[in-house]
Amino acid sequence: MKDKSTKNLRKSMNRGSVERVTKVAEKEGDIMHLAKKDVISIPQTTSIKEAAEVMIGHEFRRLPVTDPGSNKLLGIVTAMDILDFFGGGSKFDIIEKKHNDNFLAAINEPVKSIMTKGVISISPKYSIGDSVDLMIENGIGSLPVVDKDEKLVGIVTERDFALALAGVLMTELVEDVMVEDVITTTPGTPIESCSKIMVRNNLRRIPVVEEGKLTGIVTSTDILRFFGDKNMFASMTSTSGLDVLKRKISEIMQPNISVIEPKVRLGDLCELFAEKNIGGVPVVKDDELVGIITERDILNTVLKK
Repeated sequence: MKDKSTKNLRKSMNRGSVERVTKVAEKEGDIMHLAKKDVISIPQTTSIKEAAEVMIGHEFRRLPVTDPGSNKLLGIVTAMDILDFFGGGSKFDIIEKKHNDNFLAAINEPVKSIMTKGVISISPKYSIGDSVDLMIENGIGSLPVVDKDEKLVGIVTERDFALALAGVLMTELVEDVMVEDVITTTPGTPIESCSKIMVRNNLRRIPVVEEGKLTGIVTSTDILRFFGDKNMFASMTSTSGLDVLKRKISEIMQPNISVIEPKVRLGDLCELFAEKNIGGVPVVKDDELVGIITERDILNTVLKK
């Protein structure tokens, strides 16, 4: 697996902008060819609302949490952590119990209260193959890179791996990798229920189906964007988190979505991911939803071989 993944990723890198790798980066290890080195991080005192706003503004799904003075990695907060807080899981207790259902008060809690501590990270000397292994084995979507002093020096995500494979996987097809048993929802589903589906099934996106037809998709980012919208706060008739969560996903779902057909090559799919800046798409055949495919499916199925 490591030899194959490294070969494919190197082949892709040699075709693109990563070809401009310096000698220093070569000494750091293969993974630094892919890792982003200018990492945006936040202190643990940042409010949950502010963290969501940073994610939306930069189109991130995760933010490392660091100590402002030393830049040491303290934790990570993801879109799924915030969805859990918004009603998807146990972190909703912060709204419901600690703040007596006062949504406006709860969103100003420090991100420390929902972040993941004890983050799995790697050193700059990790290889691409070992990094992919670690990500797959632990079911995580990113790996912060820390130096010997535990300072954050980079981050690599499953999207970085998928984009590096654009134009390389030209024999494998979408239908060989896609998930056929698709969890869907309907436009009338409350945001709270949709958040629970995502958190419980570790899904970042859910196709929206009405009367058997694909009508849109809702993603974790859509939900974050909704809660970060000033108009949403202006339209609130109370401070209750439950009132907000009763809103329907028809208000936030994306009706005009990218789709892919089963016979498309994975290399072309990765190019679509790069072009549209997305991490997954529904798979359709004759206008019927037959599956869904994401960056993680590509890593789990193709690179694991």
